[in-house]
Amino acid sequence: MLQVGEKRLNKLGLCASENFFTMFSFTMKQGDPATALNEVNSIVLTESTAKAFFGDQDPINQFIKIDNDREMKVTGVIEDVRTKRTAFLFDYVLPFSFYEATQPWVRYSKDVWDNNSFQMYVLLREGATEAEVNANIASILKDNNPKAPTAKLFLHPMSKWRLYSNFENGVNSGGQIEYVQLFTAIAIFVIIIACINFMNLATARSEGRAREVGIRKSIGSRRGELIRQFLGESILVTTFAFLLAIVLVEVALPFYNQLVNKHIAIDYSNPVLWIASVAIILLLGIVAGSYPAFYLSAFKPVTVLKGKLNLGKSGSTPRKVLVTLQFGFSIFLIIGTLIVYQQIMHVKSRDMGYDRENLIQMWTNGEIEDHFQTIREALLQTGVVKSVAKSNSPITSIFSNIEVKWAGMPNDSRVAFSTIATEYDYLETMGITPLAGRDFSRDFKSDTAAVIINQAAVDLMALKDPLGAKLLFNDRELEIIGVVPNIVMASPYQPVEAMSIIFDRDWSSTVTIRLTETQDLKGALAKIEQVFKQHNPNYPFEYRFVDADFEKKFSDINLISRLATIFAGLAIVITCLGLFGLAAYTAEQRTKEVGIRKVLGASVPSLVLLISKDFSRLVILAFVFSAPIAWWFLNNFLQRYTYRIEIAWWVLLGAGVFALVLALLIVSTQALKAAVANPTSSLRSE
Repeated sequence: MLQVGEKRLNKLGLCASENFFTMFSFTMKQGDPATALNEVNSIVLTESTAKAFFGDQDPINQFIKIDNDREMKVTGVIEDVRTKRTAFLFDYVLPFSFYEATQPWVRYSKDVWDNNSFQMYVLLREGATEAEVNANIASILKDNNPKAPTAKLFLHPMSKWRLYSNFENGVNSGGQIEYVQLFTAIAIFVIIIACINFMNLATARSEGRAREVGIRKSIGSRRGELIRQFLGESILVTTFAFLLAIVLVEVALPFYNQLVNKHIAIDYSNPVLWIASVAIILLLGIVAGSYPAFYLSAFKPVTVLKGKLNLGKSGSTPRKVLVTLQFGFSIFLIIGTLIVYQQIMHVKSRDMGYDRENLIQMWTNGEIEDHFQTIREALLQTGVVKSVAKSNSPITSIFSNIEVKWAGMPNDSRVAFSTIATEYDYLETMGITPLAGRDFSRDFKSDTAAVIINQAAVDLMALKDPLGAKLLFNDRELEIIGVVPNIVMASPYQPVEAMSIIFDRDWSSTVTIRLTETQDLKGALAKIEQVFKQHNPNYPFEYRFVDADFEKKFSDINLISRLATIFAGLAIVITCLGLFGLAAYTAEQRTKEVGIRKVLGASVPSLVLLISKDFSRLVILAFVFSAPIAWWFLNNFLQRYTYRIEIAWWVLLGAGVFALVLALLIVSTQALKAAVANPTSSLRSE
C-alpha cells in the first residue's frame, strides 16, 4: 500500500538493483536513471501513480509511505509501462537494498545457492555472443553448490520469453510460438480457400471470355500477352480487396483488441508494412490468377469462333479437385474447433481437489498479520463467514518449493515438494476432504512439528502407511498427520506434483474466506468489509473470487478456442460462397439437360439428386483425406497436455456429416431452382 496524507492505494511494485533503469530502456521523465535507486529509502513512480498521489505538483523529493510503515523519497518518475511491450508490469520500483533491509529471508538467501526466488538479468558486452557466455557460466552453479553436481547455468534472451518459454531438460521445447504458427497456418488455409474460389469461378465462367480470347488471338495477340492481361486483372482485384481489407481491419480492430485483451495498433508509417503488403498483393494475385490465366489463354481461336467450345472434363476436373481441397481445409478447421472446445471442457470438469465456490481471497499485510486471530473471530461472528484461513500462497498458485528427505530415499536423488504454509482451518476453508488422518488442530500442541502431504507425495515415496512417517524439511523433522487428494493449484493441464502443507503462523501472503451460502452476496461482502475497516483501517478493502482466479488459468486456451471458431466460421463461409457460385453455374449449364429429363418424366427430387450427387462425392472425398490428417495433427497438439482427452471417432464423423449437409443445402437450392423451372423456356430453341 502506498500512502500520501489520507490517500491510500494498493499498487503493484517490484524491487530492483541500482542499475535497473540503465540496463532497461524505460523512459525516465524525471530524475536520474543512474542514481534513482541508490538510496535504500528511494522510490521511483510511474507517471499515473505520481499523478494519483501528487496531482500537478512536482513529485521529486516528496515522501510517500509504504505499508503504513516507512517513508520513501520519490527520486524518479518514469513513463507508464502497463501499455508497453514489456515483461515488467509495475506502478513503482523500490531499491533491492530496501528488500534486503526489511526482509531477513532475503538477506539469508543471498548466500544460499539452492535458492531460486529471484530473477537475474544480464546485459552482454558489445561483441559477446550468447553461446560464448553460456560456455563460460555453465559450471557456476555446480562449482558453488555441492548438492547440484549436474546443474547447468545458461542464458535465455528476453526477446524469446514470450514465445519460447517452454523447456525440457534445459532445452527450449517451444511455447506461445506454436500458437503463432498454428494461426498463421490457418490464415494461409483461409487465403487458399479464397484463391480457389477465384480460380473456380473464373474458369467456370470461361465461356463468357472465350470469344474475347479467340478474337484477340486472331488479330495477333500472343498467349503470353493474354496471360499477362489475366494476371493483371487478378492483381487489380487483389489490390481492391486489400484496400477493402484495411477498412475492415480498422473497423474490427477495437473488437479484436477486446477479444485478445491487447492494445494492438497498425503503424502505417512503417515501410516494412507496405513492402510486405505489396508482396502479398502480387503473390496472391499471381497465385489466384495463374490457373485462369493459363487456362483461358489456351483456347484455340478457330474452335472458339466457330462456337464449338467444349470444356468437358478438362475444365471440370481441376475445379472438382479445388472444391475437394476447399472442403478438406474446412473440415480440418471444424474438427480442430470441436477438439479444442472438448479439451477446455474436459479440464474445467476435472476434480480440482477443493471447492472453489463461495471462496474469496485477499493479500495480507502487517496489520492483518498482527490482528489475524481477532479478525478471524470477528468474521465468524458476522454469520456470513463459514471459515477463515491464511497461507503463504493462494489456492490457485504455488509460491514455494522446499527440498524434502525421508527414510529409504535414494542417496543420489533430490526432491522438492510444493509447500503450503498455514495454520488452523486450512482444509475446512478450502473444502478439502482428507483421504487419511486429519487437519492441524488446536487440540494438538505437537502440530507445529507436523505435516500433511498429498496423494502424489505418498505415491512418490511409496509409503504403504504414511501416517506417522517422518519427513526432513531443511533439517527439520516433521511427522505426517494427514493425506489429502491431489489439489490442482498449478497448471490444470498437468499432473499434480508432490505437495506438503506445513504449520507456520509467520509465513503468509493470503487470507482465504469461505462464505456461507447466501442469496445476498453484496450484503455478505459489506459485512466482511466492515470487519476489515474496523481492524485493518489503514488499508483499502480489496478481494478477489477464487473461481475468477481459477478461470484465468484458461485464458490462453479460451482465446485459442474463440479464434479457432472465428477462423473456422470464416473458412466455412468462404467455402460456401464459392460452392454457391459453382452450383449456380453448374445448374445453369445443365438447364437443357434438366428440361429434357422433365419432359421425359423425371421428378423434381430425382433432378435435385442428379445435380447434387457430384458435389456430395467431392465432400465425402475431402472428408476421407482430411479427417486422418486432422486426427494426426490434433493428437500431436494434445500431447502438450498431460491431462487431455482422447479424440473420439464421432467428432471426426460429425464434422464430415456437418460439411456434407451444409454442401447439400447450398447445392440443392440451386438444383431445385433448375428442377422446378419450366422446360419450355430452355428447350424453345431446340
